[in-house]
Amino acid sequence: MVQLTRLFVISRVFFMVFLISGAAHGENSSNEGTIAPIIQRDAAADDNVGQAIQAHLSPLTTSFPPLLTAPRHKRVDVSRMVLDFYSHRGYRAAWTNEGDTVQLFASLRATQVDGLNPADFHIDELAASRTLMQADSATPEQRAAFDVAATHTFLTALLQLRRGKVDPSRLDIHWNFDPADVDPREDVNKFFIALDAHDVAGAFAQAPPQEAVYRGLREGLAQLRKVHDVGGWPKVAEGQSLKPGMDDPAVAQLRARLVAGGFLEPRLARGAKYDGAVIAAVKKYQAEQYLGADGVAGATTLAALNVSVDARIDQVRVNMERARWLLYKLQGTFVIVDIAGYKVAMYRDGKPIWRSRVQVGKPFRNTPVFQSEITYVTFNPTWTVPPTILKEDVIPKIQRNPGYLAANHIRVIDREGAVLDPSSVDWSNPRGVSLRQDAGPDSSLGQVVIRFPNDYAIYLHDTPHRELFSKSMRATSSGCIRVENPLQLVELLFNDPVRWDSAGIQKQLAKGKTENIRLPVKVPVLLAYWTVDLSNDGRVTFKPDVYGYDSAVLRGLNLPSKLPILDLLRAGAPAVVLNPK
Repeated sequence: MVQLTRLFVISRVFFMVFLISGAAHGENSSNEGTIAPIIQRDAAADDNVGQAIQAHLSPLTTSFPPLLTAPRHKRVDVSRMVLDFYSHRGYRAAWTNEGDTVQLFASLRATQVDGLNPADFHIDELAASRTLMQADSATPEQRAAFDVAATHTFLTALLQLRRGKVDPSRLDIHWNFDPADVDPREDVNKFFIALDAHDVAGAFAQAPPQEAVYRGLREGLAQLRKVHDVGGWPKVAEGQSLKPGMDDPAVAQLRARLVAGGFLEPRLARGAKYDGAVIAAVKKYQAEQYLGADGVAGATTLAALNVSVDARIDQVRVNMERARWLLYKLQGTFVIVDIAGYKVAMYRDGKPIWRSRVQVGKPFRNTPVFQSEITYVTFNPTWTVPPTILKEDVIPKIQRNPGYLAANHIRVIDREGAVLDPSSVDWSNPRGVSLRQDAGPDSSLGQVVIRFPNDYAIYLHDTPHRELFSKSMRATSSGCIRVENPLQLVELLFNDPVRWDSAGIQKQLAKGKTENIRLPVKVPVLLAYWTVDLSNDGRVTFKPDVYGYDSAVLRGLNLPSKLPILDLLRAGAPAVVLNPK
């Protein structure tokens, strides 16, 4: 109860401080090159260490725009927050409690369980500075340097755990998952409250996503590292397909690999016969890897089996980073498309209520990653052929087969909307025309389109190409998402069992009229990209990186963090400036 009371008091103080700050910024809004301290102080801090801390940080007071007028959706600038933190407390040292620093070092080392690299945080240098700072001969500048470096490291590590190390907007200029109504500075305040409450370890425990899927990835990462520590998985000889009925030394290697991966019982490890148990295990592995589950260990299956455990560890790390970017979004009612997993799901109150297979864009016409809101549904849609598909796909077909347009119920439309005779168009250089396919069961969009605003002309829709849903790899569209059971999703989106039940939807379709019907409530939709899954028994399983996105995220994860610790820890350099970038 004492602890809770303390946290409540601290929270109230921080809240009042922000109110005071807002008023101060309102009075000084014309001075956009400075940051007004949250608590205005005309005099320097009383103690020498505080004066040294202020000397460290004073050059930053002209480096940033006013804190509370900065865009709320931008990623936190750690240096600015460090400056603001010390100005809150009149530049008093924050790391004077021995237990706090012990918790800090232990927590920094433990970031590896979340796929981060503890070496990023220069723990050894920070520990050496702490030892120096504890000596009787330590100068105020050395004490101040350790204090500011510890705070900067503390905040950097927690923000990486909370929202990710890699900035996704630098990997994808169209990234739009950072909502304006989520202010990351609220997280920062919680971290500093935990520090004042001497609960550094608690801050680290609460920083990562708390969802079960994240815990599953963390446990999977730990299991993979155990495999790494004993030398990795057994290799299987490549060069020939391993098939049912074979008796071959390579089958013995395959058995060992399947046992190591948890697909075959350990008691079946011995032997070189490709029997029923091996067939079943190979099929299970293939299904989880999005490979054709035929029970034959061909070239593609063997290559997947021989991917090193180090590579799989990195794949899990990459997807834990994506989880830190996105899991906070998965609340309430929403639709999420798993692009690399070729599936879509709808959630209500945070729980899945419907799933379906999808087809997504080919690698050279990939489905983009973004978020939007589903606003309306088009029944019996017509399809206007997009320019890229027109140029690269349809015109070559017309040139080869003049009857193509009629066979596919496609009309040629001029700029005024008039229908043209296809024979009047020069198809070697068509200008000022568009192609529109009539509504109907054989239309490229099928019976229904689920629409949401975006800059890519992307939507969810029905399709006549239903045979492709049986394939394991379903990157087969030109960018839009083809849904196997779209009418079921439409019924759930309307959520109106009186008018828009299954019978009501069929009645609407039977009209044969192209009509847009708005949803009574907009439903968020997220198009996301994950290259791992969690199986029903909790194992991490792996998908092909169909668009090759993992490598850029991994590079960002492995890139050393730009922390100013080494500069800060130089003895006798009180005016060293934190790198604001």
